[in-house]
Amino acid sequence: MSRTRAARTGAKPRGMTIELKRVTSPPTLGLVLAGGLARRMGGGDKARIRIGGLTILQRVLACLTPQCSGVILNANGDPARFADTGLPVLADSVPDFAGPLAGILAGLDWAAANEPACEWLASVPGDCPFLPKDLVPRLHQARAAAGTPLACARSGPWRHPVAALWPVNLREDLRRALVDDGLRKIEIWTARHGVGLADWPAEPVDPFFNVNTPEEAARAEAIAVQYSDA
Repeated sequence: MSRTRAARTGAKPRGMTIELKRVTSPPTLGLVLAGGLARRMGGGDKARIRIGGLTILQRVLACLTPQCSGVILNANGDPARFADTGLPVLADSVPDFAGPLAGILAGLDWAAANEPACEWLASVPGDCPFLPKDLVPRLHQARAAAGTPLACARSGPWRHPVAALWPVNLREDLRRALVDDGLRKIEIWTARHGVGLADWPAEPVDPFFNVNTPEEAARAEAIAVQYSDA
């Protein structure tokens, strides 16, 4: 199966044994921001850290794939290190490692070029092992309820601007903000357009818990053991 076909059909990454149950929402392309480096854990990709017997990336893809019409990855550097997923791997659309917004723009550009009928992109970080299985439909509900073009997740008092929904038709505005204005902070740009909030409880398991340190990896492992459905 080709990489493009894998993205369109939501193909299950090789080596994954999690059952996938599809969730219905408007056609939405999933984007995993998978390029975070585990510098505080000795190097390598954070997405490859194993939690509960699976890598974080496997857990993220098992969650996101059933919710989306296809899935793509954003990561700079050698894309071959993600070849085992069978998914397209996109580098940033703008130079100088401009942060998550650059990865989101790369996903919006890919959607416009390869999935012109798809109007929405849902992004998630590649270091969150417990993402909610209803993330994408809940984001759509939040933006519809708020009457805004954008939506992001919130757990307890914490917003998660990378776990968000983006309309493809705002990609040129985002490009201008990145290239012409030098903007880097997600919430400054989203505030210009309006963003709905989709809420989740932060207890007993924060679905947006992310792994940056060995201590957080150990905590995530304990959560995976205690809450097997997380």
